[in-house]
Amino acid sequence: MNDANGTQIAYIEVGALAKRRTMSAQEKMRLKLFLRQRRKRDRIRKKRRKLIHRRLYSGTIFGDLCIFLFLLLLAVFMLLPLYLTVSGSLKPVEELYNFPPRIFPNRPTLDNFAALRASVSNLWVPFSRYVFNSVFVAASVTALQVLISGTAAYALAKIKFPGSVFLNRLIELSILFTGTTTGVMTYIVVSKTHIIDSYFALILPFIAMPLGLFFMRQFMGQVSESLIEAAKLDGAGDFRICWQVVMPNVRPAWITMMIFAFQNAWQIDGMSYIFNEALKPVPTVMQQLQSQNIAQSGVAAAAVVITMIPPVVIFLFFQSSILETMAQSGMKE
Repeated sequence: MNDANGTQIAYIEVGALAKRRTMSAQEKMRLKLFLRQRRKRDRIRKKRRKLIHRRLYSGTIFGDLCIFLFLLLLAVFMLLPLYLTVSGSLKPVEELYNFPPRIFPNRPTLDNFAALRASVSNLWVPFSRYVFNSVFVAASVTALQVLISGTAAYALAKIKFPGSVFLNRLIELSILFTGTTTGVMTYIVVSKTHIIDSYFALILPFIAMPLGLFFMRQFMGQVSESLIEAAKLDGAGDFRICWQVVMPNVRPAWITMMIFAFQNAWQIDGMSYIFNEALKPVPTVMQQLQSQNIAQSGVAAAAVVITMIPPVVIFLFFQSSILETMAQSGMKE
């Protein structure tokens, strides 16, 4: 008897057992065993079907393997600086200057973090004050960038007014200039407005984010015009439409912009604008510790690790929004 006939006979027998109103304990056990084997066999078939009919990104299994290896090498290349930073913070001072440098520390130690803690405790201002300054500045810059970029992006994407095309081109042109290029002009403006040695000097020069504005404008351009027209028929104004209709529809975009804005804002040192020790953020203090002497190189490596923790945590917490933004970037109305 082959497997097909055996399976068919088993189905007939189980069907006859299921139609009975009363079954013996042995028949119930036989029915349960058969149903369990059937469910297991169905799961195996589904897995095989998915394996056979899975999507091939390059058209062949070899091509997919090459793509996977390339992405794996790219991931290793991108994670290598992060690993070397953490590895350097765990090395003794004498190992930091070995040549050729070693990827793995021979004698891992936490002495650098202990020395960093001792150095921080001897500062003129409590370290908690520096942390508060960085958190306050980063949160303020991030919130203002989302507010300004979101409002301006809606106006440029959905409102027709004279000069809108020129402003769009100007924003695209401003992306080419870095903060180093405009550093001198920024200092002149900060000096002339008399906001040196204040929180305004750490916040106001950094709330303009041309890349974030361009990013938000591109996404808002994909929002359905019929949705905006329906809101206008209900009596909603432009400001209400922007924040209650459009912004919820581009939520992955502004969360992604918020992540990059926070990462940039956390790195603000303000060394050219802040001379009051009580107003300095964490990056400034870490740079001061790094520049003391060569013996502080291990402390500097530990300081870099501590400084990069908040942006990494924020990125890991909101990384799904970045993936959703990439998935929606090619969608049209």
